[in-house]
Amino acid sequence: MATRLHDLHSTSLEDPETFWAEAAEAVSWSRRWTTVLDRSRAPHFHRWFVGARCNTCYNALDRHVEGGRGEQAALIYDSPLTGQQRTYSYRELRDEVARCAGLLRSLGVERGDRVIIYMPMVPETAVAMLACARLGAVHSVVFGGFAAQELATRIRDARPTVMITASCGIEPNRVVPYQPMVQRALTEAAGIVQRVVVLARDAAPWALDEECDVDWHAGMAQAEPADCVQLEATDPLYILYTSGTTGEPKGIVRDNGGHMVALAWSMKHVYGVEPGEVYWAASDVGWVVGHSYIVYGPLLQGCTTVLYEGKPVGTPDAGAFFRVIAEHGVTTLFTAPTAFRAIRRVDPTGALIRAHPMPTLRALFLAGERCDPDTLHWAEEQLGVPVIDHWWQTETGWSIAANCLGIELLPVKPGSPATPVPGYDVRVLGEDHEEVPRGTIGDICVRLPLPPSCLPTLWQADDRYVESYLTAHPGHYTTGDAGYMDDDGYLFVMSRIDDVINVAGHRLSTGAMEEVLASQPDVAECAVIGVKDALKGQLPLGLLVLNAATDTTHDEVVADVIARVRASIGAVAAFKTAVVVARLPKTRSGKILRRTMAAIANGEAFEVPATIDDPAILDEITLALRGIGYPPGPQQP
Repeated sequence: MATRLHDLHSTSLEDPETFWAEAAEAVSWSRRWTTVLDRSRAPHFHRWFVGARCNTCYNALDRHVEGGRGEQAALIYDSPLTGQQRTYSYRELRDEVARCAGLLRSLGVERGDRVIIYMPMVPETAVAMLACARLGAVHSVVFGGFAAQELATRIRDARPTVMITASCGIEPNRVVPYQPMVQRALTEAAGIVQRVVVLARDAAPWALDEECDVDWHAGMAQAEPADCVQLEATDPLYILYTSGTTGEPKGIVRDNGGHMVALAWSMKHVYGVEPGEVYWAASDVGWVVGHSYIVYGPLLQGCTTVLYEGKPVGTPDAGAFFRVIAEHGVTTLFTAPTAFRAIRRVDPTGALIRAHPMPTLRALFLAGERCDPDTLHWAEEQLGVPVIDHWWQTETGWSIAANCLGIELLPVKPGSPATPVPGYDVRVLGEDHEEVPRGTIGDICVRLPLPPSCLPTLWQADDRYVESYLTAHPGHYTTGDAGYMDDDGYLFVMSRIDDVINVAGHRLSTGAMEEVLASQPDVAECAVIGVKDALKGQLPLGLLVLNAATDTTHDEVVADVIARVRASIGAVAAFKTAVVVARLPKTRSGKILRRTMAAIANGEAFEVPATIDDPAILDEITLALRGIGYPPGPQQP
């Protein structure tokens, strides 16, 4: 049955130029485009709004001040880790950004130059990003606290002339000094960064090098405000590095024009948020969610954005998110499923949620990891608002598939991020590059051209862009995820392509098994990995984290999940082994490190991922797997 969303999606694919030209009227241009979609370098390369000139910072800040929103709150900083709160109006944030742009210009930064931003979750991070956008400099944000080697790798690739950093990051139980890591990275990548701007924080000192370092506060006090520089719509706004299979990170490029158009459209049509409303993406500015929906998206839409320096649990308790929502009048929360799993594990009855009345909250959006149906149902019951799973990637910068709240709310199918968003022609392909039958797992791909805001290429690596994303299925962008589409057009993203395991010739999704494991009442979190087997090729192995308050024995839980998988998926899954662990290894953005655990179980060499939240967890996992005989064979002491 045709729906408004279906009709809009069809229009976006049949005539993308007209669709996105209409969407582009929501932002301001100093010169309009000559070509909406440039296909001159097809099939691999496409560019949006060629010939147009614009400035992202102007659209995010100055435009709203000039339009009468100068005194509206633009950014709320809430830090339970430091006990600080601060609110910036649009006028105050614009003025702060203009001064920061002036500071950067005084250090020689001009249009096209790169600036590395290595910062914690503080307002100055957003200010620095917007200041780069104001000048036309290309920022590359590196998650604060990343290892020195990873920081050095990004410096060598982006070749920034200036770095902006802070004296430390703050975690619930520790302070992370940044100077040792910055100095080591600058030594490893010598002769590239010329000046370092340092935000001093009370929790840790920074010994200023008078020849190289600039104190943030002193520099800002002396800086002359800088105006917005008009840029080509196709000029790069930022580089955001994501892990690559070769060990070298891939520099995802985001342009100015298409990025603005897609994010502004998504704020209204995907999230259903209007100007003046409070929107909160509980992520980190170092990740793509923070770029798109802490900094740029909400400000482009004229919303109030929340920048939160804290955790879902432990700062001070599992009611932290709901205190923020209640206190600041948040209408829409966007976070990762792992955050709600953590909250549920500590507060399974939702008592801490009910302690904070939230009359303004309209919706919860989840992304970043597969949202198992059990977590979705629990969140729905506790919050009493729509809980919307949606799916996208660092490479796209905004949703590929979502239940578009601002268009129409479709029936929710747990386990699915609903249907493709307008602009995305999603196909599920088999090894022959043809679409597989509905309900059959295959490679999830997007037919080219990609919509605005998606990566046009990798930073100075066109060939690698083609090889990484456009070669496996010609004419399509390969997402790297596996899944299927049902008869109603709902997409089910089951796992990374590498996480589809082959059990005696049967291709099985670890994600489907994880859904079954998560349905067990005592299981708070879980992961399924593939382990080598001489007879069947691979076998699934489950790792379970239990709710804090459970009285059920580990053996009983393991027996129950094995029985559930057999009943739900069948004997073909050959699911016979699971182990209870205290916690699962994750990246700082909440993604479970399944591939690393599989390497441990299979006795394969692996490198500790630079993005891991706590490396000590891998030792715990190793001991737990040894306890059930993995890897098989003689064990090293």
